[in-house]
Amino acid sequence: QVQLVESGGGLVQAGGSLRLSCAASGSDVSTMSMGWYRQYPRNQRDLVATITSAGTTNYASSVKGRFTISRDNANNTVYLQMNSLKPEDTAVYYCNARPIPTIFYWGQGTQVTVSS
Repeated sequence: QVQLVESGGGLVQAGGSLRLSCAASGSDVSTMSMGWYRQYPRNQRDLVATITSAGTTNYASSVKGRFTISRDNANNTVYLQMNSLKPEDTAVYYCNARPIPTIFYWGQGTQVTVSS
């Protein structure tokens, strides 16, 4: 079992920055793929960024060049640095861990609100 706790969300003006953190416990996540997803009201959860155990990253086209995912295996933590934020980035952001492709663990989510 993996427990994930997100933090770092909040209210920011357009053009500003936030850094989200995802602290994992219960298992060593250094061998797992990790990711960030976001969910708009009444919508599905969409991929924002992923990072493999080897450090390979992947981004949604809407955030590429603005967001950066990284991991600190020593502290069992994954980060999402979000720059040049836009009002359309407003959503609940969820951390995800995948020990194998068919198993997903989720955090409780953190709200990000970008005002125009």
